[in-house]
Amino acid sequence: MAYPLLLLTVVVPLAAAALCYLLGRPLGKRIGWIALVALALTTVMMLVPAAQVFSGGAPVSESYPWGGTGQSNILSFGFLADGLSIPVVVLVNLVLAATAVYSMPYMEKRMQSLYGEVRGSRLGIYYLNFLLVGSGLAGIALSTNLIELYLFLELVLVPTFVIISMFGYTDKEKVGIIYIIWNQLGAFVFLAGIALSYEATGSFSVSSLQSAQGTSLAYWVAGLILVGWVVKMGAFGVHMWLPITEAEPPTAFAPTMAAVSGIGSYVIVRLLLFGMPATFQAFSLPLMVWAVVTMFYGGAVTLAQTDVKYLFAWSTMSQNAYSLLAIGSWSVLGAAGGVFYFVSHILGKFIMFAVAGILLTQTGLRDIRQMGGLAGRMPFTAALFMLGALILSAVPPTSGFQAEWIMFAGIFGRGTVSSSYLTVSLLGIIATLLTVAYTFWPMRRIFFGSLPSSLAEVKEAPLAMTVPLFALAVASIVIGIYPDLVLKFLVGFVNGLPIGGKIG
Repeated sequence: MAYPLLLLTVVVPLAAAALCYLLGRPLGKRIGWIALVALALTTVMMLVPAAQVFSGGAPVSESYPWGGTGQSNILSFGFLADGLSIPVVVLVNLVLAATAVYSMPYMEKRMQSLYGEVRGSRLGIYYLNFLLVGSGLAGIALSTNLIELYLFLELVLVPTFVIISMFGYTDKEKVGIIYIIWNQLGAFVFLAGIALSYEATGSFSVSSLQSAQGTSLAYWVAGLILVGWVVKMGAFGVHMWLPITEAEPPTAFAPTMAAVSGIGSYVIVRLLLFGMPATFQAFSLPLMVWAVVTMFYGGAVTLAQTDVKYLFAWSTMSQNAYSLLAIGSWSVLGAAGGVFYFVSHILGKFIMFAVAGILLTQTGLRDIRQMGGLAGRMPFTAALFMLGALILSAVPPTSGFQAEWIMFAGIFGRGTVSSSYLTVSLLGIIATLLTVAYTFWPMRRIFFGSLPSSLAEVKEAPLAMTVPLFALAVASIVIGIYPDLVLKFLVGFVNGLPIGGKIG
């Protein structure tokens, strides 16, 4: 290609981050528009390779040797836009762009609450770190080198810690430390897997993982990579950090947190289903069992929540496990459905977390028990909550429906292998009932019934907080009606995997 579009997709948010920091004081909350322009530009740039791949062309790759030609196989950093990475980067960027707009009014009120005044320099720090996370997520999805991927993972870790510890809610410094310790633990385990993969193959290239199969280190490599990312996805047993670190950051950043934890599903498909499919097959049933336990536990605890932010934070744990269950099925439908569910989930989760932020800014409340009857005062917000619930509950014509039926087609296809797989598959479909329950029962308690007298003067949120949500809801419905917008990319990739089944 004439221009290094993939490199620019990573670099443009970095440049915009520096610009936001420098211009924060004079521009104030308007620096959010700089973030929006940067993310919109990178999305448009990604549409160029997307059009090529969508029309049946070859994936687009860029390579940047580092350290001399003699070591290029070890230190050649590069980017790859193919059927797996393109929908992830594009849809994550869309969510981040919506977050940039939503953050402008939200962070203004958050600054007033924290410091009694709005300082542009602090807003500059917020958008600086927000865009660093955006660059890191794009880098994770596009990386072709394991060390490169690890460095982008670290790029996400540090600014996320800064945002939590500076702008969060209860015990924000403590929550930031919890986040960085647990995620550094997952990253350390992942790094150990990378080191062993180099020992087995002599290369850090993602594609070299295929030659690690059949070696004495193969199962250690796959196991360490898998465990490292399952920690970062907050599966049961290593989940203690996830709910609090999604509930206590500024609510404007919470949807980004869902993308940070959920992108592990993409990485597992890229590194293990693509790189080490034969080795990964041994982890199939244990991963599916682990995922089902997480779905039930996370769903049950979600139902017990009365804090609207913790409600959606705990639900992230349960819904990340949907993708793990699908990926564990070791099938092309499961792989496609698992990644499809991830990108659909962050669309719905953005809406739900953003509604929680609207409720907090407009009513000052997080306790669901103190709400009720708000649909009359906040009809747009109530409609948005309903749309988010439809996406997460997989109701047609949303993207959630398309993702979930594809995912479960793969899961139940695996159920034909043995009674153990069938039992896990049935439990997985039963667990989805919990999702319906914890997405719809809060709506009744928050928006219907009698309106407390203390909320009689509540007003609807400003358009800057509602329009981005409606835009993503429309995107979800469009994908639900025309799923080929995502599936055509994923099918082209997963049909080439040496795992169970094909998609016609």
